[in-house]
Amino acid sequence: MSIYTVHQPPLGAADPLAAAERFAFVRDGFSFWAFVAAAPWMLWHRMWLVLLIYVAAAVGIDMAMYYAGVPVAIIIVVGLLGSVLIGIEASTLRRFALDSGGWEKIGIVSGHDREDAEQRFFQAWLRTASAKPAKPAEPSASASYPAPPAARMPQSPDVIGLFPKPGAGP
Repeated sequence: MSIYTVHQPPLGAADPLAAAERFAFVRDGFSFWAFVAAAPWMLWHRMWLVLLIYVAAAVGIDMAMYYAGVPVAIIIVVGLLGSVLIGIEASTLRRFALDSGGWEKIGIVSGHDREDAEQRFFQAWLRTASAKPAKPAEPSASASYPAPPAARMPQSPDVIGLFPKPGAGP
């Protein structure tokens, strides 16, 4: 089973139910396409800032190694390791891009594939949306809250670990 995070686009005054078809489901795990073709994958997902940072870092690292006289084989291995890192962190990068674009993470769901995860999420989401009251209850001015529980001291006089006994001086 795969785990997906669900992201809601910036709504403004729009109804969340109307924007449900635009929800983004981001699968957690390794992304083969981000590993094989990082820049096109970032363009496909409209991750402009991530693409800019990736290109700047890749060019900077390659140029620094080239002018330092590092053998070409090492440069290729470093590039391959960078691609593996992008493939591993692809979902994190996508979540970062969505968060910086104003999208809100509204849930986590698991499923055998994306379609199954969408069905599970929307079944639970619609159930909770219909169970919510139309207007949230406002707290009353005379609401009394219980006092916080008193801190309990251990019944045993011994303290476990490297600390001295309670009440003993330094």
